[in-house]
Amino acid sequence: MNGLAVLIPIALGLGLFGLVTFFWALKRGQFEDLDGAAARILIDDEEDTAA
Repeated sequence: MNGLAVLIPIALGLGLFGLVTFFWALKRGQFEDLDGAAARILIDDEEDTAA
C-alpha cells in the first residue's frame, strides 16, 4: 500500500509533464506542417553533375 502512495503521484506527475510538453510543442508550431515533412523525402535535392 505504501508503494501505491508513491507511484500514483509519480504517474500523475509524468502524465501532467507529458501534457504540458504537448501543449508547449503545439504553441511553438511543431504540428503546423505535417504534410511538408512527409513530402520532403520525395524531393530530390541533389544536383546531377557530370564529371
